[in-house]
Amino acid sequence: MRTILVALILAASTLSAAAEPTHGIAMHGDLKYPAGFKHYDYVNPDAPRGGALRQAVVGTFDTLNPYIVKGIPPSGLSAVYETLLARAQDEPFSLYGLLAESVEVPDDRSSVVFRLNPKARWHDGTPVTADDVLFSYEVQRQYGTPNRRLFYAKVALAERLDARTVRFAFLREPDGGIDREMPMLMGLLGVQQKAWWQGRVFDRTTLDPPPGSGPYRIRQVEPGRRIVYERVADYWGRELPVRRGQNNFDTLVFDYYRDDTVALEAFKAGQADVRRELEPAKWATGYEGPALRAGKFVMEELPTGRPEYARGFIFNTRRPLFRDRKVRQALGYAVDFEWVNRTHYHGALKRTASFYPNSALAATGLPGPDELKVLAPFRPILPPEVFTTAFALPPGDGSGPYASRANQREALRLLAEAGWTIQQGRLLNGAGRPFVFEILLGDPADERPALEFARGLERLGITAKVRTVDSAQFQARLDEYDYDVVSRWWSSTLSPGNEQVYYYGSKAADTPGTRNYAGIKDPAVDALAASIASARTRPELEARVKALDRVLLWGFYMVPLFHSPVDRIAHWTGVQRPPLTPVYGAMTETWWRE
Repeated sequence: MRTILVALILAASTLSAAAEPTHGIAMHGDLKYPAGFKHYDYVNPDAPRGGALRQAVVGTFDTLNPYIVKGIPPSGLSAVYETLLARAQDEPFSLYGLLAESVEVPDDRSSVVFRLNPKARWHDGTPVTADDVLFSYEVQRQYGTPNRRLFYAKVALAERLDARTVRFAFLREPDGGIDREMPMLMGLLGVQQKAWWQGRVFDRTTLDPPPGSGPYRIRQVEPGRRIVYERVADYWGRELPVRRGQNNFDTLVFDYYRDDTVALEAFKAGQADVRRELEPAKWATGYEGPALRAGKFVMEELPTGRPEYARGFIFNTRRPLFRDRKVRQALGYAVDFEWVNRTHYHGALKRTASFYPNSALAATGLPGPDELKVLAPFRPILPPEVFTTAFALPPGDGSGPYASRANQREALRLLAEAGWTIQQGRLLNGAGRPFVFEILLGDPADERPALEFARGLERLGITAKVRTVDSAQFQARLDEYDYDVVSRWWSSTLSPGNEQVYYYGSKAADTPGTRNYAGIKDPAVDALAASIASARTRPELEARVKALDRVLLWGFYMVPLFHSPVDRIAHWTGVQRPPLTPVYGAMTETWWRE
């Protein structure tokens, strides 16, 4: 059966318009950079090279293989292991030649051909070959993280055309179409050296560094404490347009800390050169000291145009307690989040009211004609509010931590409709069981909003226990969906695609290690998420993403928290950056030391 299917796919791709080799590929529209371009606009091509860049990281790591579920990889591995194509950070989704010098894609995107750069070399000096690419695809399809297995399962045929050329042909969707994102995803395939992995087990954690082809190699590893990378002096791709002006430090150092407050103190003491601050309270008051007053480091707020994290308290709908949409909706009325923002975050954040905040992809107001066209087939199974009511978060006036009486009444009304009533100060269901659950945290910084949330719930007769665990335990429980409510987030680019199925799809809900933290199983969400990657134009993409956003919002799968429209970055003055920040935000890969 599979042989017949492959034959049909090959026949279909043969009938498609002939593909010509090109230097890059865009998901929608044209590439920004023409063939023969010298470098990205957001780099300094004449940046000096040398010195070290030290960063303080919170957490731990226990493996140097970033492609599998097991273990936690360290920061910085993307400087060691390369992909076939490299992403431009000033376009929604465009890729240009890296390990592959050219890419060929027919009009219907039913296949893709990559021709490797003849200069591409592993750190041991041997060439990167088509066999390495096919090996990497095969082991990641079999053993990779769930998202990789999900994407690569759509490949019908992977073949070696010659020592430097590979071709992938793709399965057709049930409607006969092709997932148009697949050539892009194959361009982002991380390539490993086949020879090194012979006799080794790919799906196990390892602290023995696999060879890379990138601008840095691993020099020192102290598991869970420190990793040091050194720049490869004879790096093969140094003058590529996608590399020029980048990777300017001789050494990259990542020191790991268990506590972010200690990591901040390390930065202020000069033990780290750059720090990205996620907590407005620390940004407002935590950096004060002799070094700042002396001008030894600077604090900058750099605007971005990327979608920010959709962060919140996510309900695990695998738990019976949170399967009722009205229950999930009710809990969002428990706290005045305007007060939380002002009190704990100095009013520096924005309340998140989208799964794609800070972007043109966010659903606003009532659905427009394009959205309605997308949503229409699912009208019988969607809440009527999706079509009739503009989504809005429960209002707050910022006057105090607790929800207004009106909001509390609305919460209790929804809970009553779901079968929960207040009896002697406790919320009980029809069987007399109390409403009790745990909020799982992996970062002590999340405790403040979690405790405020728990206090607000207490006024509704609900007991919410806040529990913070270390990063290893948090990741293990996250992978197994072992929580009632978790403080977590989803992240997206300006060009969402296949990963949306991995975030919200029914199949992902039953697969350990995916990002369907909420356990969403909704046929409308499945169809909308799956349709995004096949959008042929930018307007079509935006309509489908907004439709998905609207359905997710009305599903009340989380109590949204906040996001920032700027990157808050502090760095010591010896470290410099280019004047232009790309739409996806600041990139330390483009920085240098004076």
